[in-house]
Amino acid sequence: MNGRSVREQLEALAEPGYQKFASSLIPNIDNVMGVRLPALRRIAIGAARGDWRTWLDRAGGEAFEEIMLQAMVIGYADMALEERLRYVADFVPKIDNWSVCDRFCLGLKFARDNQAAVWAFIQPYLKSAREYDIRFGVVMLLEHFIDETYAQEMLKLLDEVSHEGYYVKMAVAWAVSMCYVKFPEQTEAYLAGCALDDFTFNKSLQKIVESYRVSTDAKQRIRGMRRGARGRREATDVK
Repeated sequence: MNGRSVREQLEALAEPGYQKFASSLIPNIDNVMGVRLPALRRIAIGAARGDWRTWLDRAGGEAFEEIMLQAMVIGYADMALEERLRYVADFVPKIDNWSVCDRFCLGLKFARDNQAAVWAFIQPYLKSAREYDIRFGVVMLLEHFIDETYAQEMLKLLDEVSHEGYYVKMAVAWAVSMCYVKFPEQTEAYLAGCALDDFTFNKSLQKIVESYRVSTDAKQRIRGMRRGARGRREATDVK
């Protein structure tokens, strides 16, 4: 499968109405063709069963969907750990939106069987100056490392993330909320003394309160932790 044939498939599958909807969800890019995710998944699975190395080497990258396909193929294709990590490292600089980032991380299921190696691999991304490098690292943490072994260290790493990018802050808030769902006592203790900026801290609380897996009593306590405009904590509802 070459880049030309993939592009033709994408053009045939593109829906103008869906293009408008999908573009509205990813406001910082303007290259969405309008192909639905299940269709992209079918193409990616087919590519991963063929000569995927040649396809990845030649794949185009003009459209959002072309980049997304590369992300999916890297997750689907059968390869050894070292080779996959090389492909991941080559791909991360192409990430320029939350959708590709998050779908890429979700598809890297090999991480769960290779936690030690992947944990070490993602550390430099968490200290990057680039917004989507950091988001990649944070989303990898929340997708593959919220467990007994890594949760406490993960919270420490989240506390050290320093970047003003909106998509970094939202990823950190998401990760904190997911830690709370699985390890509420641990995470609540972390929140009581963490160094998160006010925006990220309050977004973390909001996401916890919005979760159907958090009890009513816990939500009330979490609401009471909300920080005010000057960083103080005040008992008020999370908006």
